[in-house]
Amino acid sequence: MRIARFAMGGDVAYGVVEEDQGDGSSPAPGADRPGVSGGQDRPLVIAELHGHPFGTDPAGVRYTGRRFPLADVRLLAPVLPSKVVGVGKNYADHAEEMGGEPPVEPVLFLKPSTSVTGQGDPIAYPVKLTERVDHEGELAVIIGRLCREVPIERAQDVIFGYTCANDVTARDLQARDGQWTRAKGFDTFCPLGPWIETMADPTDLALTTSVNGEVRQRARTSEMVHDVPVLVAFVSQVMTLLPGDVLLTGTPAGVGALQHGDEVCVTIESIGTLRNRVIIRD
Repeated sequence: MRIARFAMGGDVAYGVVEEDQGDGSSPAPGADRPGVSGGQDRPLVIAELHGHPFGTDPAGVRYTGRRFPLADVRLLAPVLPSKVVGVGKNYADHAEEMGGEPPVEPVLFLKPSTSVTGQGDPIAYPVKLTERVDHEGELAVIIGRLCREVPIERAQDVIFGYTCANDVTARDLQARDGQWTRAKGFDTFCPLGPWIETMADPTDLALTTSVNGEVRQRARTSEMVHDVPVLVAFVSQVMTLLPGDVLLTGTPAGVGALQHGDEVCVTIESIGTLRNRVIIRD
């Protein structure tokens, strides 16, 4: 199931992205859905939900009965997390291109919640503060419930779903500072979207990042040094995770510089494509 957060007019809500069945019907929340792309004769629509997927309403999440063509709504960042936890050098080839070996334990960093932006939103390049901004396409894990010290074998129990992410990084500031907060913390430096896929299996998904249609990163999530259950267990030993928190699982080799006007696309098999364009921020 694809859960999206969207704006329609002045209203913001969650909804289920699905193929238009042509009869006004909607499947029950939790039902398995078709692939990311709608059929040639079935455009995608969004069926509005009452309530919040991470809420505690005893009546549960349910359909309102309103449905909109996906092309008529604005997709927003699928979550507003309390924190974004990143993992550095979690693909061996990326560790090599950065001049090192994969770490024995996951290397963690934080991106502020204010860095989060959504599908189609611009990535603001702060040209007065940095001379190089890079893309880093990644699989993002969305936490579904409050948790702490999660055993590896129970990690799936606390995961709500998965989305595409771009861990945008000011590479020169990363090298200059020696730690990564400033380099990865600018507003708009954490695009997420286009929606949350609740049914994806993160074990072996194809991941590609392209800039203006040219593929720059290509990998499979099976190439991670530390897989998703290990990462959830490791991070939750350090800090309590809240519903809607985001865990970035690392980027493969091929990171590269962005310029004004570039369109960056992060595509993950069984999830979708996150698209953002780079603009200059004075």
